[in-house]
Amino acid sequence: MARMKFICDAERCIECNGCVTACKAEHDVPWGVNRRRVVTLDDGVPGERSISVACMHCSDAPCMAVCPVDCFYRTEEGVVLHNKDICIGCGYCSYACPFGAPQFPSNGTFGLRGKMDKCTFCAGGPEKSGSQEEYEKYGRNRLAEGKLPACAEMCSTKALLGGDGDVVADIFRTRVLKRGKGSEVWGWGTAYGKPSAGASQPAPVPPATTGAKS
Repeated sequence: MARMKFICDAERCIECNGCVTACKAEHDVPWGVNRRRVVTLDDGVPGERSISVACMHCSDAPCMAVCPVDCFYRTEEGVVLHNKDICIGCGYCSYACPFGAPQFPSNGTFGLRGKMDKCTFCAGGPEKSGSQEEYEKYGRNRLAEGKLPACAEMCSTKALLGGDGDVVADIFRTRVLKRGKGSEVWGWGTAYGKPSAGASQPAPVPPATTGAKS
């Protein structure tokens, strides 16, 4: 079974916000909510990069861990969804998510009840696939139609990739190998920083010798 994942190639993203517009148009997302947004890193300085961010459908999702009513669930494809009929709008998921994916709608289907809203990977919700009820609550179910998320399909530079995690990883790996850079989008260097040129390195350990001593 495929494990659905997103990845954004910062070397290709041009901050056009086409992915954001495609998402809102495809699902009629409530006013005040952006299921996907573009974030600029090091804005205005050399090395500036932009990256498209939404729910990453984590394998060990913190939103699922903190929800007091267990309204979050994971599909067979690894997509993390939530049931708005169970959601009480406490906002714990919003605080727990490192990507700020779950959001309070300002208005919409649930009015002042404050049900949370988040990226669905275009996989709909618990209602019958393709039903009007599903569309009104969660948006269009493109996965049930055999399609990929609208945001990834509409990306003009193919910076945003969405689909089977293994396939997406292979595509990005091939890009990195061909251009010789780009893996710094994530990884050890991004999380912990790269060692400075003047940093002292541990002395090498001499190889062991055999034979009689002189």
